[in-house]
Amino acid sequence: MRCRPQTRLSVTVVLLFVGCLSARADDKRAKEVEVPAFTAYVVPDNGAARIDPRRGITGWVRSDAVIKSYVNLKATGRLSLELLISLPDSDSATIGVKLAGKEFVREVKKTGADQYVRVPVGTVEISKPGYQAITLTGRKRTGRSFGSVKSLVFSGPASRGMHFNTKPRRNAASVHLWFPFPKGEQVGWFYNEITVPRGADPVHSYYMACGFSRGYFGIQVNSPTERRVIFSIWDSGNEAVDRKKVKPADRVTLLGKGRGVVAHGFGNEGTGGHSHWVHPWKAGTTQRFLVHAEPKGPNTTYTAYFFLPAKKKWKLIASFRAPKDGKHLRSLYSFIENFGGSSGYLRRQARFSRQWVRGAKGKWLELTQTRFTHDPTGRVERKDYGGGVEADGGFYLSNGGFLPATARYGDTFRRPATKSPPRITLPLRKSDLAE
Repeated sequence: MRCRPQTRLSVTVVLLFVGCLSARADDKRAKEVEVPAFTAYVVPDNGAARIDPRRGITGWVRSDAVIKSYVNLKATGRLSLELLISLPDSDSATIGVKLAGKEFVREVKKTGADQYVRVPVGTVEISKPGYQAITLTGRKRTGRSFGSVKSLVFSGPASRGMHFNTKPRRNAASVHLWFPFPKGEQVGWFYNEITVPRGADPVHSYYMACGFSRGYFGIQVNSPTERRVIFSIWDSGNEAVDRKKVKPADRVTLLGKGRGVVAHGFGNEGTGGHSHWVHPWKAGTTQRFLVHAEPKGPNTTYTAYFFLPAKKKWKLIASFRAPKDGKHLRSLYSFIENFGGSSGYLRRQARFSRQWVRGAKGKWLELTQTRFTHDPTGRVERKDYGGGVEADGGFYLSNGGFLPATARYGDTFRRPATKSPPRITLPLRKSDLAE
């Protein structure tokens, strides 16, 4: 007679125990943080592995690829890592993982097509918050690839509040400096200087010196072997993509350009007239820029000049007529942009040293105050940016590198006045220009 109650009690205890284990498992998974692998970077970007915007790391066929992911830890303590990985085309693969200075080597066994398994990597102790890089390397494999990694799964106290990129766009945030000038001042000329430090000029960088409401003028790193000076003016109207849809009356017109300068229309970021000159400008040297705005009735002619120290002359980049404008320069700013996501993990920096404007009365006015902003990527996805005043008195901007932010949106900075206006005789004559 006692056996039945005891059996029922045992069943109840077992069910309670299983339920407890299940609750703990659910609780563990609820505290896990899954970082999508499509936010990783392949170093070098030479085809040894690919980053797919939906599937993560794919095509990982060569052992010379170093795959890097980045997270910003807000807490300390134990941190565990697992990989969600698929290996359909090899019997096995051995992968090296480095996290917080500790290295792990793990073997992955063959899986079915599109079947992902969780591979435990290891646990480390995090002593202080901050950015951490997780690197994956392929050690050996028996088939075609080292597998496809869908995500990195973190758990433990140090994963609480972890920040990381959640979108396939891997570009660093664009950052800007805005230069106010006295209300009512009719600015016809804007002068600025940029110095990009050595090593802070990776591929896919644009350092913009003279920006205004209708266009922008700066220098760009297009490839390991090509650099450009770029000047562009937007059409009137609101067409964002296709310039063929812009009415002739709303189109920017090219009036002239310097020797060797390429000029044509552009789209996909607004539409307008674009010009560029392939020129091997160098990091560590100061580049000088000058933009002129000349209103004529309902139109304004915008002209850009770039200084050539070797010739001690200015080079005309291009001159465009902007319709439905009729105003002087306004909304002056500078920025740094990372326009290619594959290099978004690299740090960029530039020094903006002398900002001057010349009004209608022919007097130069120095701009010593600026306001820092960033694009929407800087609001949530990327926090590795900065701005401020350097020790020698120039403004600076930086982005990328997964380093702590040094500025917040809306911060204002003031630099010491140089009281040394540009020594330029204006307007520039033909004899002042280089061929």
